[in-house]
Amino acid sequence: MPLDPALNSHGLNSLGFAKPPSETRVVVAMSGGVDSSVVAAMLADQGYDVVGVTLQLYDHGAALAKKGACCAGRDIHDARRVAEEMGFPHYVLDYENTFKEAVIDEFADSYLAGATPVPCIRCNERVKFKDLLETAKDLDADCMATGHYIQRMMGDSGAELHCAADPTKDQSYFLFSTKQDQLDYLRFPLGHHVSKEQTRELARKYGLSLADKPDSQDICFVPNGNYASVIEKLRPGAAEPGDIVDTDGNVLGHHKGVIHYTVGQRRGLGIGGLADPLYVVKLDVDNRHVIVGPKDMLTTRTVPVREINWLGDGAFDDMKERHIAVKVRSTKPPMEAVLRPLSATEAEVELLTPEEGVSPGQACVFYDQDSSRIFGGGWIWRGY
Repeated sequence: MPLDPALNSHGLNSLGFAKPPSETRVVVAMSGGVDSSVVAAMLADQGYDVVGVTLQLYDHGAALAKKGACCAGRDIHDARRVAEEMGFPHYVLDYENTFKEAVIDEFADSYLAGATPVPCIRCNERVKFKDLLETAKDLDADCMATGHYIQRMMGDSGAELHCAADPTKDQSYFLFSTKQDQLDYLRFPLGHHVSKEQTRELARKYGLSLADKPDSQDICFVPNGNYASVIEKLRPGAAEPGDIVDTDGNVLGHHKGVIHYTVGQRRGLGIGGLADPLYVVKLDVDNRHVIVGPKDMLTTRTVPVREINWLGDGAFDDMKERHIAVKVRSTKPPMEAVLRPLSATEAEVELLTPEEGVSPGQACVFYDQDSSRIFGGGWIWRGY
C-alpha cells in the first residue's frame, strides 16, 4: 500500500496525528493579524478540517478608531474574510466579560498596587489557552493552533516548549505559563519560520488581502500605550496626587498619581537642579509616594518568584538548585542565573550579573542554558 504523501515516514501528519489531514480537525485561534491568518490558510491548504475562531475581547465599537488593536472590529472582519477566502467556517465568540474579569481588572489592580503587569501573558493563560482551548475540545477538534512564534517539540517525556527559530520574533516570554496538558493539545506552525517576511510571503502565496497588514504594537485595550488613562477610567479616583520623595522620606516634588510612574523611570519626574539624575526605585501606593534614588539602587541580583509553572523534567521542588538562563523582561536576552526552589510554586532566582529595574508584576522566564528549551517561569512579586 503506497504511503500517503500527507504523512511522514512514521505515519504522522504535519500536526503529529496518525491520520490524513482531512480527518484531522484543528481549531485556529484567529486574531485577524497576518500570523494567525497564515496558520489557518496554510492548514486549510494542506487539507485539514479547519475551524477559525476569533474572540471579541472588549467593546470593538469603541476600538474601531484604534489601528493595530488585537480583536477590534477591523480584526474580526479581517479574520472572517480570510475564512471566506480559504473556504472554512469561522466563528466569533463574545468573551468580553471573561476578558475583563481575568485580564483587565487584574491589570488595573496590579498597577494600583505599584506593580508593572503583563496582561498579554494573563490573556494567553486565562482566556486563549484555557477557555478557548476548552471550546476547541467542545468542537471535537484534535488540536488548537495559534500564530505564536514559539516551537513545540517532542522530547523523551512528551511535548516540550522551545524558543522560535527567529529570536527577534520569539514569544516565549509571553507563553511561559502554558501548562503541560495545554502544550499537549496546542500547535504552533510558525515557530520554525526564520523571519516575519517568510510569513508574509505565505500570505501572498495564499492570496490573503491582509498580507501587508502592520503588526499590532500596543496592548489591545490600551490606546496609544497610555496605561494611566485606561486605569483612571476603570478605577475612578486612582490618580490621586502625592509626593516624590527620596529614600530618607525627604519631599523633592509632587506627582499627579502613582499610576503615572514605573520602576526605573527617569524622565518626567519634574525634579531639577540636582547634580546626579534620579530614578524611580519604588512605588509606595499606601502613602502615595514615588520614591526616587540613584541609578545603582535599581540594581539587584536576587529575584523572588512565585506562581511558578514548571515545564522541565521531574517535580520542581525535588531539585535543590539549577543553573539556567532567565529573562526578567521581554526585550532583553536571557541571562545566566541560579534557580533555587522554595516550594512547588515559589523560588529565589540569583542573577550572576546584576540587573537594573527588576519590577514586581513582570515575569521571570526560565530557559535551558544548553538548548532552546523553555522550563517555564513565574511572576516577580516584590523587590529586595
